[in-house]
Amino acid sequence: MIRSASLEAPNVAHAFFTRQGGVSTGIYASLNCGIGSNDEPDAVIENRRRIAAEMSLPNSELVTVYQVHGNGVVRVEGAWPDQPPRADGMVSASPGVILGILTADCAPVLFADSNAGVVGAAHCGWRGTLDGVAERVIDAMVEQGAERARIKAAVGPCIAQSSYEVGEDFRVRFLAEDTAAEEYFSPGRAGHAQFDLPGYVLRRLERAQIASAEWTGQDTYCEEAAFFSYRRTTHRNEPDYGRQVSAIALAR
Repeated sequence: MIRSASLEAPNVAHAFFTRQGGVSTGIYASLNCGIGSNDEPDAVIENRRRIAAEMSLPNSELVTVYQVHGNGVVRVEGAWPDQPPRADGMVSASPGVILGILTADCAPVLFADSNAGVVGAAHCGWRGTLDGVAERVIDAMVEQGAERARIKAAVGPCIAQSSYEVGEDFRVRFLAEDTAAEEYFSPGRAGHAQFDLPGYVLRRLERAQIASAEWTGQDTYCEEAAFFSYRRTTHRNEPDYGRQVSAIALAR
């Protein structure tokens, strides 16, 4: 587990989990929490149970959404009675509810206003980040009683700039929507650039005028023993990939 010092508080539990510590085998080894993967369902269920147990919140359940690379945000008060909603952000003011974000290169972002007792989580791929999913989580937290100037955020393990090659069409599309993003692209091979996803996410968080934001610093693509990576799987022509989880909750 990886933790952010900025999120530490007596009433907040959080962790950015690695791929280690579960029961999945093969390409999913071992803490795969992705329901959408082709892993054995019983293994994924057990892995998710272990995540909840590691959060040290008895009788709590890991709650995730059906992530769609958008900017939808939902309020969470407990486990979903049916299918999870399609969204990429969650907020909660209910103690014991564990919010979980699944990633395999995209940036997981965890938020907390420990004074108000409000937490949030966001799945920040490039599309969701550009569409403002992180800002919408912050707005939803404020609606639940948080204060913007007290909200702290941490960006977890994700693909780093040195590993994230994009085409010129990607860069052009990005700059058409946010011209200030130019500094997060560095030159690459001909017709390509390297995109700084965590840096750009941090910029968006800082512009939102919250108390603080930091990146934990791990590159999911390069650190194979610790993290699943969609891009690494694609480059190897592997049939599928696992997902690690990042989680946050209010203590009971």
